Amino acid sequence: MCQMFAGQPQANYHYQSRSLRLNGHSTSIRLEEKFWATLDEIALSEGSSTPQFISKLHAEVTELHGEAKNFTSLLRCACLVYLEKKQQVVAA
Repeated sequence: MCQMFAGQPQANYHYQSRSLRLNGHSTSIRLEEKFWATLDEIALSEGSSTPQFISKLHAEVTELHGEAKNFTSLLRCACLVYLEKKQQVVAA
């Protein structure tokens, strides 16, 4: 069973850092390649660039909940939510 997970390409979980601006501040976000690919897909589906999407998400979560304590975790969870919703649409 674990072979499905353990046997995946190492590139899937290789970290990549990207620099962008959040609320006017330059920052760097470090995520696994697979999450960046999903964020790129989400941004494309929203008609924006990945930095624009992430910045908008950051602004919205800050407005709703205050500063996100672990924004990279929020991004990973956003990817999972997106993939779950996408799977539901395909199954319907």
